[in-house]
Formats: sequence, C-alpha cells, structure tokens
Amino acid sequence: MFEKSFITDCEGPLTLNDNAFEMSAHFIEDGGELFKVLSLYDDYLVDVVKKNNYKAGNTLKLILPFFVCEGIKNSDLIDFSQNNIYAVNDSKFLLKYLKETMNTYIVSTSYGQYIEALSNYMEFPFENTFYTKVDVDALSLSDEEIEKIIGFKQEILENPDDYELFDKIFFDEIPKMEIYENIKKIDVVGGEGKKLAIDEIIRRDGIDTDEILYIGDSITDVEPLEFARKNNGISISFNGNEYPLKVAEIAIVSPSAIATCVVANIYSESNRNNVLKFIGMYNESNNLMDLFDEFNIDLEIKNKFFDIFSNDNYPLIKIIDENNFDNILKLSKDMRNNIRGQDIGGLG
Repeated sequence: MFEKSFITDCEGPLTLNDNAFEMSAHFIEDGGELFKVLSLYDDYLVDVVKKNNYKAGNTLKLILPFFVCEGIKNSDLIDFSQNNIYAVNDSKFLLKYLKETMNTYIVSTSYGQYIEALSNYMEFPFENTFYTKVDVDALSLSDEEIEKIIGFKQEILENPDDYELFDKIFFDEIPKMEIYENIKKIDVVGGEGKKLAIDEIIRRDGIDTDEILYIGDSITDVEPLEFARKNNGISISFNGNEYPLKVAEIAIVSPSAIATCVVANIYSESNRNNVLKFIGMYNESNNLMDLFDEFNIDLEIKNKFFDIFSNDNYPLIKIIDENNFDNILKLSKDMRNNIRGQDIGGLG
C-alpha cells in the first residue's frame, strides 16, 4: 500500500457524461426531461427537506420503474455503457499516474454496469470501485402497474414543480407495488453512501483517514468532501456546482484532468501543507515553469501541462473563500456546462 490515497467520483472528474441521465434519455420516451425533473426533486429532498434516510443520488432509484416499463434488461445497460463513455481530457493519463503512486479508488453513484465498462476502458481495477448495484432483471411490474407508472410519468412532466404530487407518487403510490420491495433494498452510493464506501475502503485496505485526497463535482460528493477536509486531507471540487464548492477547500476549473494530476503529484510526494503552499504561489507566480521545477513536479506531468496550457489560459486552481466563492462558482459552472453540455452540467 502507498502512503497516500486518492478517491474520486467518476462523472465530472473523469467522464463528461452522466450515464443515468443518458440511459434515461435513450431508453425512455421523454426520459431525459424526466430524469432532470427527478434530479431537481432529489436535490430538494436532500438540501431543503433533509428527508430522513434519503441519500443524494436517489434519482437512480426513482427512475427505475420507468426503465421497467420499457422492458430494459441488464444487458441493455451494459451494451449502452460500453458504447457511451466520454472521458475528460487526460483522465486516462491521470489514473495511470495515480495507480503507480497512490492507493486509488473510484466511488460513484452510477450503476455498476457503467462502472465496469468504465473500468475496462480506463484500464482501472474494478475491485477498487464502489457503485450502485442494480439488477434490473429482477424488477417487474404487472400490466396494470405499467399503466399507472406511465400515467405517473405524464403527471410529473406536466407538473415539474409539484413536489407534493411527487411525494404522493414515490412515497405513497409506488410503495404499494411489489417492485418497491426490491427497489428499497438498493443501496445508492451517493452522499452518505459515498462516505460509507470510504469507511469500507479504510477498513478493508487500512488507509489513513488523514492522508486522503477526495475529488468530486456534485451534491453526491458533499459528505466525502467534508470527511476529507475535517480529517486534514485534501478536498477538491473539480468543475463543481455550488454543492461541492460550499464544502471543498480547493477548486479546480479545467477542461483537462492534468490540473488534478499536478496537485496529486505534489500530495503523493509531500503533504497537504505543500499542496496549499503551491496553490498560493501558483496564483502569484509570473513563471509557472520555474514554480513546477521548485516543487519537483513530475517531468511527464509538467510537459503535458504546458503542452495543453499557455499563460493566457492556465486552469483555475484556488483555495476557496468567501471573497472568491461567487466568481469561482460562475467559472466552474460555465466550464461544467461547456464540456459536459447544458443538460448534464445542470444536474445536481
């Protein structure tokens, strides 16, 4: 085992796509719009209502009856996943470097069918991934229930802000159906679920709680980012929305994962204080090449960084504070939308 550990979400820091959204848009009529509405409802339940025993990312459970209506099987999710991976620039390079220098894990809300396909694509050990386990082959609805679910979908799309209606559908009507017994057993790896995955990593592999670098970009990353920060580790929002930016210590806004690689390189070779020192100097330096040499940045990482960026478009790497929060949020959301698309970038 290495001294330091790197733990990351996949959608945002590694890939441009939100696979559950794209699956919904592909397999369900009006599924993209349906997923967006339910994602906002999911954010509402987590951030406003703070519903008991409800995890960020439970959109992946809410959407399942609508998949079943379309007759979707595990093989469909696997085939779709294998053909729909859109990586952040240089994310494969990042993971290759990390595997050689740090204990590295992917902790994702995504379905396991997608994470296995992603692991194969990234040449990353699947055993070091944590994800939402869903067996859609085990889910079924009667013909009468299918008609009800189709009706619910129409009501949701026609009343996208009526959360009282949504409460009735998802916490009163669907629980009466047999499918609910299987759905409620699904453990979504989001929010607190990601924190529990980190607990499992700590127990399983004996990693130190104060030597973790966690990087995420959405509401499902809040708890693990808070955990890393409170335990004196490194917490990074990468092209994140307001949720991770409120709790992370560091913001990276970049079209390329090489910016993350620079920070990971410093952390793997030294400590948290040196990372913060570098970031301070990065934002004041007139000669980043000399700064990279001063911090002994790996030559391959350095060359790749300066091949990609020039002095008029260096990526943003900053310590977040109340004075720069609004500006970072705007730049981060702009980058998020530009490289992931408005539909995906706008998801919580």
